[in-house]
Amino acid sequence: MRRFFHFLNKFFMVPMFRLGFGPFFGNPVTGYIMVLKVSGRKTGKVRYAPVNYAILDGKVYCISGFHGAADWYRNLRKNPQVEAILPGGSIAGPTCEVTDPKLRTKAIRKILQNGGFAGFFEGFNPYTIADEELFSRTEDMPLVCIQPAGVGSGASDPGGWAWMGMPLSVAVLIAVLWLIFR
Repeated sequence: MRRFFHFLNKFFMVPMFRLGFGPFFGNPVTGYIMVLKVSGRKTGKVRYAPVNYAILDGKVYCISGFHGAADWYRNLRKNPQVEAILPGGSIAGPTCEVTDPKLRTKAIRKILQNGGFAGFFEGFNPYTIADEELFSRTEDMPLVCIQPAGVGSGASDPGGWAWMGMPLSVAVLIAVLWLIFR
């Protein structure tokens, strides 16, 4: 599974975001994704990593999949400055790891909910799991906070309505074609 996501991220998601197509990929089913630009801990080269995220109280949160073994997370530990390409725009700022149990539970729940079907990969339902159980099952999962100078939710971010544009456009196109060729 890890190899599949590595391939998908490297050769599809990162190029799509870099080309400006990020807003077309976020919706409640497939999830909302941002791409982190981090400096490699060994080479110093720019590395890209797509991750699910949540915006809470003017900060952007993401979790490290594979419980801290993700390369992007290990790179951030060496150099905590990051740039993030969100569907609604880009931000930059320092990062920190969140340890407050109440904030961790709130942010991790929101990230997993924003993750669409991927939010269920941890083996539980992020919408119905109790706070105590969520906290205990994600205790070893690093939660990273990006502290930009300012950020707001755009139409293509979670809670926005831009994702409805594509299905509505397809439905209208199908209806028009049906009327023309019936």
